[in-house]
Amino acid sequence: MFDIGFWESVLISVVGLVVLGPERLPVAIRTVSQWIGAARNMANSVKDELSQELKIQELQANLKKAEQMGMKDLAPELQDSVDELKKAASDVQRPYADKSEQTSATTSHKQE
Repeated sequence: MFDIGFWESVLISVVGLVVLGPERLPVAIRTVSQWIGAARNMANSVKDELSQELKIQELQANLKKAEQMGMKDLAPELQDSVDELKKAASDVQRPYADKSEQTSATTSHKQE
């Protein structure tokens, strides 16, 4: 990330010790490390979201190609994309189906 060598870090530590003093230096180091950690987490989450968006766009493009080909004689990568989309759709629908089954079972149990 930063190109800081050993002697540069020693110089920064000495200057920090002189400027902040021994009481406030550990608190300042913790605060800076928390800021750096928060920035890294935010950067990682943005990177993950972008990669998910790119994957979704790729799947949508493959689905359009598959629809244009009439869903027959698909290339293996297109068939994989279609299968992945079908699996994702069933995973999304499954929690709702489970809840509706529980609701209908509870309703039928109450009617008895």
